[in-house]
Amino acid sequence: MTKVNLNGIFPPIPTPFINGQVAHQQLASNVDQWSKTGIRGVVVLGSNGEYVYLSEEEKRNIIGTVAKSAPDNLVVIAGSGCESTEATLKLTCDSATLGAHAALVVTPHYYSNQMTGNALMKHFTFIADRSPIPIILYNVPKFTRITLTPALVSTLSEHPNIIGIKDSTGNIHLLSEFLNQVGKHFDVLVGTAGVWFAGLKLGCTGGILALANIAPENCVKIFELLKKNEFEKARNLQLKMIPVNKAITTTYGISGLKAAMDMLGYLGGDPRLPLLPSSEKEKSEIKQILQKADILTD
Repeated sequence: MTKVNLNGIFPPIPTPFINGQVAHQQLASNVDQWSKTGIRGVVVLGSNGEYVYLSEEEKRNIIGTVAKSAPDNLVVIAGSGCESTEATLKLTCDSATLGAHAALVVTPHYYSNQMTGNALMKHFTFIADRSPIPIILYNVPKFTRITLTPALVSTLSEHPNIIGIKDSTGNIHLLSEFLNQVGKHFDVLVGTAGVWFAGLKLGCTGGILALANIAPENCVKIFELLKKNEFEKARNLQLKMIPVNKAITTTYGISGLKAAMDMLGYLGGDPRLPLLPSSEKEKSEIKQILQKADILTD
């Protein structure tokens, strides 16, 4: 099994739509732009990719577009989590065939009250045993209402084909518990830029950050400053990014993230219904936030 390097920044990239259809040419252009910013790789079909609104054919075509347009040094991680174990395994294997280097697998959650530790253990182990590419666990309870426990993650971290976890809780205590209990080869990735600085100081090796879609250089800079022990500069830049991250994750969501991308030379486009695009008032507010953070200068 090829080792996948997760040290660095991975934007979970949005899926651009034009008139409700996936804009593959613009998606490839976005990937090309991101690849020049110092990021380690991209995550396709994550939560920001609106994967729950995509058909199975669209998912596979999007993974193929990203893999083909990414340079050789860019790690491509495909979100392959589905509700059933068999469907997850099939999409994971197809992702590998299409060129993905690893798979991000969210917890199945429709029958959340039956997703016990034993059920999740069997689900992830079944996939990891059979997947041709490494698996990264995805802990995002704000969407799934399921939180992976440190004990479960610790056990799963011993599997040779489960190489990391993206934790999107923003809970520093939980991040600390993961770091304390996982195996040596296992990477703990920050899943929200609000705790990027703190997570790195604790020992996280990288981050899958929505903020990196619009401020990749700043996310990379915080990472590099901390590696050089320049804590004050890293802290100041982190604090400067907090309002931007809040805007595109909590306040305005995916629609706001896409609007910000449009302002910064990427194609965000509209979200897919039933999500609604940002209003003109919201776009004006987002523009002011980007300008105050010196991300948008004109």
